[in-house]
Amino acid sequence: MAYIKNIFENNFLEYASYVIRDRAIPDLEDGLKPVQRRILHSLFEIDDSKFHKVANVVGHCMKYHPHGDASIGDALVVLANKDFFIERQGNFGNIYTGDGASAPRYIECRVTALAKEIFYNPKLTDYAPSYDGRNKEPVLFPAKIPALLVMGAEGIAVGMSTKILPHNIIETLEAEKAALRGKKFTLYPDFPAGGLVDASDYKDGNGKVIVRAKLDVSDPKRIVIRELPFGSTTESMMNSIENAAKAGRLKIQAINDFTTEKVEIEIKLARGVYSQETVDALFAWTECEQSISVNLLVIKNNLPEIMTVSEIIKYHAKQLVVILTKELELEKKELQDKLRLRNLERIFIEERIYKTIENQKTAEAVQNAVLKGFAPFSKETGAVSGEDVEYLLKIPIRRISLYDINRAKAEMDEIKARIKQINANLKDITGYAIMFIDGVIEKVKSNPEFSFGKRKTKAGQFEKIDIKEIVQKDVILKYDKHTGYLGTAVNGEIVCEMTQFDRAIVVKKDGFWLVKDVNEKEFVGEKVWYIAVADKEILQKTVFTIVYKDKKSACACIKRCVIEGWIINKEYSFVPEGCEVLLIDTREKFEFTVHYIPKPRIKIIEETFKAENFAVKGIKAGGVRLSNKEVKRAKIK
Repeated sequence: MAYIKNIFENNFLEYASYVIRDRAIPDLEDGLKPVQRRILHSLFEIDDSKFHKVANVVGHCMKYHPHGDASIGDALVVLANKDFFIERQGNFGNIYTGDGASAPRYIECRVTALAKEIFYNPKLTDYAPSYDGRNKEPVLFPAKIPALLVMGAEGIAVGMSTKILPHNIIETLEAEKAALRGKKFTLYPDFPAGGLVDASDYKDGNGKVIVRAKLDVSDPKRIVIRELPFGSTTESMMNSIENAAKAGRLKIQAINDFTTEKVEIEIKLARGVYSQETVDALFAWTECEQSISVNLLVIKNNLPEIMTVSEIIKYHAKQLVVILTKELELEKKELQDKLRLRNLERIFIEERIYKTIENQKTAEAVQNAVLKGFAPFSKETGAVSGEDVEYLLKIPIRRISLYDINRAKAEMDEIKARIKQINANLKDITGYAIMFIDGVIEKVKSNPEFSFGKRKTKAGQFEKIDIKEIVQKDVILKYDKHTGYLGTAVNGEIVCEMTQFDRAIVVKKDGFWLVKDVNEKEFVGEKVWYIAVADKEILQKTVFTIVYKDKKSACACIKRCVIEGWIINKEYSFVPEGCEVLLIDTREKFEFTVHYIPKPRIKIIEETFKAENFAVKGIKAGGVRLSNKEVKRAKIK
């Protein structure tokens, strides 16, 4: 058993680790899940600037992804619908209506120029063997922008989950620039479907946001939903409105969906109902308003970690500097190598060193002749290697005959100027990084294929909707004092009007009370003194004055208290067990008379008190004795 238990625990840990790192949670470096990274890698490999059938892309990607074509196709559609890194052609579904995409054999896609600029650099990308060892796939792309925040992500793993909201790409890049300059910045979500967002409790990516639909209430008898809140579709929105109408929370005549390229859901209101008075009900009872909790969990250094939006921006600002430094240094080295070869070519041709190999009979003699020819120029060329000689000997005769000294010099001058510019950029790498970001921003703004440059979701702060104010008090609660029944279907006296969500408080003459749900008919007893809506705010301000006869001493006591809390359908008592309640009242000020039992030597047999002269205490506190005389009865004066 111990052996089986160890196998189970080890396999479970391996599975959990695999699901967390390799399937569900995106990586901080490039903001991609493994399947998304493999899709982009496939598109980079087959890119010829033309559109490719999605089925072909899926087939190519199966070389790297071990989970079949369905998961690849679904992930590709989701990634393409974000509009950033994959350009679409054909029916990729509708993010507004929730309609699915056409079959992969009918739709086409290709990688965008933005994706190439942000992710693609094979010389700086680390590769690892694919699952079957036949190919190599990127471990992580050297991403130059925080794609994780731009796209957003959602995933459920073993024991953890992530919910990252999308942000506007230009605002994200501006925040990255601010981080590079060491300035403060604030970033709020922006959703592709538009709508409204209240991010006052966003907590830098680990709190919650409230999203709302954009409503057109210009017509008093008609409401039109123009933009959807994040996470809703036109179908789910209409279902929520219809359900609210069936439950009696909304009064509508009809609902129609005219959505095409833009959202347009028309709500026709019932007779006597107007737009302005229905808006709050839509926000309270339908998907027109939703609260979304966010959890910014990412894979950092191969381990799951919860981060904030600010931390991710600052991390990518540093990463951008590192990537650009590596790119510049790599380009500088390549240019220096190219400049050296061009200089060797120039000397080899201008000084006619190639003539010295005409009479040589062996390869060694040829190489030595070339090396000897370069000896006078050693200060200019440095050490000439055997590889350099091989490169020079492979120059076609055509190039030697057509060699243009001025053109070669101009090319070398261009290389030197570029190296000088690279050195300047390396000295001010932060400024160069800001210039790079400005260039990306300009491309996003100027390119018509990018539909995500402008902010779509309007940010603001919403007023809290008080459900009690918008719900109609259409439940009539009745009590029959002759039979002791309480409910909505009882033939008795009307005690209060309430909403379908309210509960009732019942106070009996013996001092017992309870808060209960309202039914059609239920027995509560004939000795009921007080019935009302159990509203906490009202009850916490209502002072209950109870005058009762103490069980042991038979003396009169008074207790003044408020009800602060309760458990539904649990019975409580204002007075200690066995005591007799003489009177109950809820007025703040009133006078009452206590009558004592006549006895020898007792001259005063009644006494009047003012209720307001006694302090209000907690409901569990004991009462205050009014006198040492045995009480007969008490009456309100």
